[in-house]
Amino acid sequence: MAGPLTLALTRGRILKDCLPLLAAAGIVPEEDPGSSRKLVIGTSRPDVRLLVLRGSDVTVYVRHGAADAGVVGRDMLLEAGSEGLYEPLDLGIARCRLMTAGMAGCAPIGARVRVATKFVNVARRFYAAQGVQADIIKLYGAMELAPVLGLAERIVDIVDTGNTLRANGLEPLETIAEVSSRLVVNKAAMKLRPRLLGELVDGLAHAVACRDAQAAEAPR
Repeated sequence: MAGPLTLALTRGRILKDCLPLLAAAGIVPEEDPGSSRKLVIGTSRPDVRLLVLRGSDVTVYVRHGAADAGVVGRDMLLEAGSEGLYEPLDLGIARCRLMTAGMAGCAPIGARVRVATKFVNVARRFYAAQGVQADIIKLYGAMELAPVLGLAERIVDIVDTGNTLRANGLEPLETIAEVSSRLVVNKAAMKLRPRLLGELVDGLAHAVACRDAQAAEAPR
């Protein structure tokens, strides 16, 4: 008999925003996944368990079938691709933008640019579409330092309020993509476990619809 459905969640803001939707769909963790040291967390449903991972790992676990489904930002899907995955639902959480940025008042780039980012594939495609040769410098954090210290002329990163950019003398420039978090499902798992995964998709879709309806009715 197949084991419980495994749902991989992205730690941090996405996890925080996702938990109320899961609860509305009848899936409540047995303990706080934000603070637990457990790698696998049971839920109020014996047929569903959770993993809490880095966003870049969620797509790997789901693509290779170690998790049946996952919740991950669209930025990670743009970077890693969605081969082997269905994207049945936009959860509309953790909204932000994937953008280029540079020093405030910086000059336009020429035919070649140095770009610091962890979104290597996204950055290369974006600049190639503009006919610009991008020399990519892969960083995993503190992107804002790269233009300040002359490591790169541009960065490609997630921007929410833009306050961190401004605090370091940078400004957002071009929007590459609007980002929110998606439910992704392993294609093979959808064929093997259609009932459980269908219930998950339907339950979360209903939770999203109720949340959006409540937001529309709330006084402004």
